[in-house]
Amino acid sequence: MLKDLKEFLLRGNVIDLAVGVIIANAFGAIVKSLIGDVITPLFLNPALKAAGVNQIAGLKWNGIAYGSFLSAVINFLVIGTVLFFIVKSAEKAQSLTKKDDTVEEPAGPTELEVLQEIKALLEKK
Repeated sequence: MLKDLKEFLLRGNVIDLAVGVIIANAFGAIVKSLIGDVITPLFLNPALKAAGVNQIAGLKWNGIAYGSFLSAVINFLVIGTVLFFIVKSAEKAQSLTKKDDTVEEPAGPTELEVLQEIKALLEKK
């Protein structure tokens, strides 16, 4: 049983997943800081001051706290946009390296040419 557990934990997929979760957590902290420290002061604070609210989470209308939802939507849009650009950049980098790595090998003889060579050798004998 312990051997199976060890095999499972050391399987490549589990380790890759763990690394992905850790990186995602760190990336989430970066995005949270980007929104809280850059986007909110630059873009949202003027709108919030006009609405008479100190924080976006404090926005309410008839008892409905839509500010928290709006904050979550903004976080989602920023994360989605950043991930889009990261994936596009990674795809472009991969396509550039694939073009450099591919070396065209000289075309070998076709099946017909090989059969003709065999026929010619048999005729000589």
